Amino acid sequence: MRPVDRNLVEDLVAANRILASRGILDGFGHVSVRQAERPDRFLMARSMAPALVTADDIVEHDLDGRAVASGISTYLERFIHCEIYRARPDVHAIVHSHSPALIAFGVVESTPLRAVCHTAAFLGTCTPVFEIREAAGPATDMLIRSPELGRALTQSLGSSPLVLMRGHGSTVVGANLPQVVYRAIYAELNARLQSEAMRSGAVTYLTEDEARLAAETNDGAIGRSWELWRRAI
Repeated sequence: MRPVDRNLVEDLVAANRILASRGILDGFGHVSVRQAERPDRFLMARSMAPALVTADDIVEHDLDGRAVASGISTYLERFIHCEIYRARPDVHAIVHSHSPALIAFGVVESTPLRAVCHTAAFLGTCTPVFEIREAAGPATDMLIRSPELGRALTQSLGSSPLVLMRGHGSTVVGANLPQVVYRAIYAELNARLQSEAMRSGAVTYLTEDEARLAAETNDGAIGRSWELWRRAI
């Protein structure tokens, strides 16, 4: 791997471990970060359990999904990251996970995931869902294992911060690692809160204006949570 910002590498290691400690990632899932000095390259761990990632496991990838270092075992679903980075220059960090409460909202068409609390205001009033059958037919293993499927997922994501993947999980994007980690954690929390509220009665969701204004405020304070989570790992 070419010389890269070691602080960025350490932040990526921390992101893996934070998300694993919070139950967003387990033995599966992955997180990546785009390189600021070379936006056609991104960093992601080799194929391994996120909780075990160290700085030596971080691998540079190009936007075709190739690892710059040879002989590295890479994540099968690296095309999620490649194609989103290619299409979304505003995205500099990505988390793909299988956090359980989000999966539930990806399989119920009549109930979209929406922001119910101000800390998850970035969700807004509706979250898109990727249906792999529309891109690859009725018989797949549900994985994003090709550039074509990565592009289809990216199209479903659109300009949103998160896309649910029916029967699979979710992909969250952000402007940096602290933001994408925050979003992955609070999206799962919001899904749990929304499910609980729906069992009790009619839910009052955030309006578009409330969601927009609260998200702007939260973005200015994400560092508080990031430092707390880093200290805890």
